[in-house]
Amino acid sequence: VVFMPRLPMTRRIVLFMAILIATFSGPAPVVAKEVDFAPQVWVTPGFVSHHFDRDKGYRDGNPGLGAEVMLQRDHTVLAGTFVNSDSERSHYAVYQWRPLHWTVFGLDLGAGIAGGVFDGYPHYRNGGWFPAALPMGSLEGKGFGVNFTVLPNIPNRMHGAFVIQFKLRAW
Repeated sequence: VVFMPRLPMTRRIVLFMAILIATFSGPAPVVAKEVDFAPQVWVTPGFVSHHFDRDKGYRDGNPGLGAEVMLQRDHTVLAGTFVNSDSERSHYAVYQWRPLHWTVFGLDLGAGIAGGVFDGYPHYRNGGWFPAALPMGSLEGKGFGVNFTVLPNIPNRMHGAFVIQFKLRAW
């Protein structure tokens, strides 16, 4: 029997993400012909968050409205608004680069990084705009998908969480 110490929720999520990335980050199969790509538009109804500090009373349901436009397979822009974990209105504008792609059970799995600007967090820059870069993943079918990321816990500023964003393809 191997002894495994009990890890805090933040470390368990990070460890899970690292294992997930390591599992699926093998070399991509060689494709004989590049598939034609048409831009895609997705509509997002906000986020669902699982905060690492469960006893602080942060909001886990973050309703909102946003749009995601996939310009090319690796390049996506996102913008929208939602009610954040402090029950304040937030806005975001993000560029996402997803260079890693796999097909799992007929679904497209992608991974990369997102960088953009956010506002509305009262303990961070008095609710003003701030830049952020985050690891991002996505799982997409023909008409439905999810984006997911891990937000770091920055004491007295940001509340660490595992975040899922559902999306519906509009075009």
